Amino acid sequence: MEKFFKMSDRGSSAGQEVRAGFTTFLAMAYIIAVNPGLMALAGVPITAAVTATCLGAGVMTILMGLFANRPLACASGMGVNAVVAFTLTQLTGGDWHASMSVIFIEGIAILILVLCGLREAIMDAIPVSLRHAISVGLGLFIAMIGLHDGGIIVANTDTMVALGDVYSPAFLVGLISIVATVILYAADVKGSLLIGIIIAVIAGIPLGVTTLPTGIVSGLDFSSFAAPFQTDATGVMGIAKVVTTPVLLVFAFSLMMSDFFDTMGTAMAVGKQGKFLNDDGSVENIKEILIVDSAAAAVGGFVGASSITTFVESASGAADGGRTGLTSVVTGVLFLVAAFFAPLIAIVSSAATCGALVMVGYLMMTDVVDIDWSDFLEGFPAFMIIAGVPLTYSISNGIGLGFISYVIVACLTRQLKKVKPLMWVATAAFIVYFLIV
Repeated sequence: MEKFFKMSDRGSSAGQEVRAGFTTFLAMAYIIAVNPGLMALAGVPITAAVTATCLGAGVMTILMGLFANRPLACASGMGVNAVVAFTLTQLTGGDWHASMSVIFIEGIAILILVLCGLREAIMDAIPVSLRHAISVGLGLFIAMIGLHDGGIIVANTDTMVALGDVYSPAFLVGLISIVATVILYAADVKGSLLIGIIIAVIAGIPLGVTTLPTGIVSGLDFSSFAAPFQTDATGVMGIAKVVTTPVLLVFAFSLMMSDFFDTMGTAMAVGKQGKFLNDDGSVENIKEILIVDSAAAAVGGFVGASSITTFVESASGAADGGRTGLTSVVTGVLFLVAAFFAPLIAIVSSAATCGALVMVGYLMMTDVVDIDWSDFLEGFPAFMIIAGVPLTYSISNGIGLGFISYVIVACLTRQLKKVKPLMWVATAAFIVYFLIV
């Protein structure tokens, strides 16, 4: 195991990796309850959606650990699953098989781009300042997700966002999660993020936030597997419907753009915490990471779980000491186990993970000092990414705003030579993306 994962070379140990794997899993466990609910709205049988969510996440996370040997975990991506439930299913006339076919085709297309080297080449073309900005923007995004899940911040029609109800049970659990995590981290307690989550889960029991399970064991349902090749009531395969419908192919392109840059940002963010980010902001083993992530999207469509992607919550495990793929293997195995014990795992509320995500957000802010704010060409596009990611609630949208800003400022300041050819390509793709989404 040591020879394969190289734990000692990266300053880690088996115990540290296992602990980090548990931290990542608990930070992501909410997906076991949330994704099946959204997939059910799209028409996927709920029991099949639970099986697809758990097994899809488990298998692809284990493959990430074995193939890329980095502490990254995969699961059905939030945002895309909502698009599948509320938008894509409408376009397919309620045929969830066709909806999953769009995801499947998008995954295959992005995998081809990775194998051709285009996805990695675009990452290499990103200016160093923007790479640091992506990490900072992701930190704010993660913290925002944590604060929202903990009820600390809420939506407000007048002010866009506001402080939550300080007397609400979710707010109290979120606050307990933050305080416990900060105290443990300040005391240099190993596994502070994991312990903080556990404390918050326990505190949530009397407050009614942690709901006791109605059962323990759940069966498996594979009826959603091979979704693109299943037929609707008229006998038409889902994938055949997509390839003959231009609007669905355009939709696949927009999802591909989102997936393309979401993973880029996530890999940089987790790389910062897991110490596999180089000084120039490039990610070690990025090709292996992108290959697994791209294949995961296609697998998500195949099994009926929506697009499976690298989760930004992986940064919580990396911040808790995860340095190798063993962290991912542990997380993946826990997802496989969860397929049989979904009711029990679902007791981990999103509020309980608030502290871990806020702490990760704090740790990722350190990259802000590496941005040259005195240089307008470097500073302004970086600012657009940092502000854009959390404020649009989208990694890809924030990156797109930064890319477009960089090209515009380069034109205005007569520094076009600094814009690499693939930055022009990516910027043009983002313009098209913003016009069709």
